[in-house]
Amino acid sequence: MFILGLTGSIGMGKSTTANFFREAGVPVHDSDAVVHQLYEGEAVAPVEAAFPGVTVDGRIDRAKLAERLVGNPDAIKRLEAIVHPLVRAVSERFISEQRARGARVIVLDIPLLFETGGEKRVDAVVVVSAPAEVQRARVLGRPGMTGEKLDALLRRQMSDADKRARAHFIVDSSRSFDSARAQVHAILRAVAALPGRRIS
Repeated sequence: MFILGLTGSIGMGKSTTANFFREAGVPVHDSDAVVHQLYEGEAVAPVEAAFPGVTVDGRIDRAKLAERLVGNPDAIKRLEAIVHPLVRAVSERFISEQRARGARVIVLDIPLLFETGGEKRVDAVVVVSAPAEVQRARVLGRPGMTGEKLDALLRRQMSDADKRARAHFIVDSSRSFDSARAQVHAILRAVAALPGRRIS
């Protein structure tokens, strides 16, 4: 089984690209979706213990939690130390299930793939990228987003240039959906003949 790691900075089109992989019949594990699930279940108690007052109606209120993290790198590290191992455990179950089903290729969609060392867990990395001005226009068009918030988010992420330099494949999302879809299919053709390196 060949494992592709999918990543890209905020506003680069990673979620859309993940959907093109799904559309092509490739199982995709969405780390962000898992975090949302954990914030309504397994992560509630440990996150509330670390950040008292962020729970509302038995689930983590992401807005309240975000307020505690802004400008506080130590708090971000504390949260990541709780959440990342839980997400990793869910993804390992996903890998095992897909291997048992005989999946030929799977995708792990991980926003902070390089930042968390996730590239060691995959056979090749796909980075979704677009010019900085395209990225900025997309993100600033989101409700509640400001230039200050965007700059803070970008400071927490590896630069797009560094991600591109470390990628095995790059999807340029600045053109049409059809173009990005074609790039995804080209990647799948390229890995079809490659052996997956993971044994366990």
